[in-house]
Amino acid sequence: MRNLMFDVPGAVRDYGKSPHAPLDSGTSRRTFLKTLAVGGASAALPASGLLVQANSSGSRVLAGRIDVHHHMYPPAYVKAMAYTGGMSKTWTPQTSMDMMDKAGVATAILSPIQGLVKDSMSGKDAKSRDLTRQNNEYGAQCVRDHPTRFGHFAALPLPDQDASLKEIAYAFDTLKADGIGLWTSYLDKWVGDPAFWPAYEELNRRKAVVFYHPAHNTCCRDIPGQSGIIDFDLETARAIDNMLWNGTLSKFPNVRHIFSHAGGAFAVLAPRIEDDFPKNRADKVPNGVMYEIKKLYFDTAHVGKAPPLDALRALVPVSQILYGSDVPIREFPLTDIGLDQYQGFSENDWKAVNRGNAERLFPRLKT
Repeated sequence: MRNLMFDVPGAVRDYGKSPHAPLDSGTSRRTFLKTLAVGGASAALPASGLLVQANSSGSRVLAGRIDVHHHMYPPAYVKAMAYTGGMSKTWTPQTSMDMMDKAGVATAILSPIQGLVKDSMSGKDAKSRDLTRQNNEYGAQCVRDHPTRFGHFAALPLPDQDASLKEIAYAFDTLKADGIGLWTSYLDKWVGDPAFWPAYEELNRRKAVVFYHPAHNTCCRDIPGQSGIIDFDLETARAIDNMLWNGTLSKFPNVRHIFSHAGGAFAVLAPRIEDDFPKNRADKVPNGVMYEIKKLYFDTAHVGKAPPLDALRALVPVSQILYGSDVPIREFPLTDIGLDQYQGFSENDWKAVNRGNAERLFPRLKT
């Protein structure tokens, strides 16, 4: 099966060799970033110290961002999964930090790369459990080595509920993970499926943050006559719809959910879901469909254009929007160039999106 995560030409080049120049709003920003690099970029910036610049086009560039959508390539995991593309063989934590410094990102929360449960694994076997543990221990080590530069979303072998419960305990109690990183579906089930409720019960008890990245459900792979480009966006929308349909969001109200890429296609479909949600399933959303939706968080990765940002702003409060990049699978400019020129946010909105909202979810990053 074609893996779109690594199938986009030029999607994972070293930022330093990128044909895109970093965003520049003038000498003051260049001086700031130089000072940040020389003085120790590992020092996270307080929200009150965010640099806000307005250039002639009205764009706003903020340093000190917290990137909630940032992948890692643990060497043991890359070897076990036989990855060969992109940065899979050359990435190190320093690679990300160099990219972050050039983009004004203070902290990135690391999440797994695609393939933690593949067709060759059931999600209930020793290999799935071992790779999940290796992935999580590597991420935790990155945080120990660079505590202000990185956070960590721990993976779970979600089809295996017993193993997932053990991994949740290990991730939070021993590794001190900042949250859990899941895929929108595992083989033939979306994350809202009742089969996964034991794990969600524990995540709810812990008031956990869960970050979701789209995968490929077995229902919709390699459809003839389709490019596959929109599959991830539809997959995310299906996952949220599945969580509403099964009542997973209302059943576990303490879980904080972050969906990547501004929720994919979900923002424009949400009003229709609300209008057409069956009355005979009203018990699944006792407070209403929109009540559950407005509690969700969404990141900005690959959403640096007005139409998706306008749709997202119309759907949820600014308090639910977080900066994300999809680096190093993507490059910062793919999101940043359009995002920083977007006119729909006030300066206070920018501070919230770029850092403040993430500080509320991850208090340890607040300075």
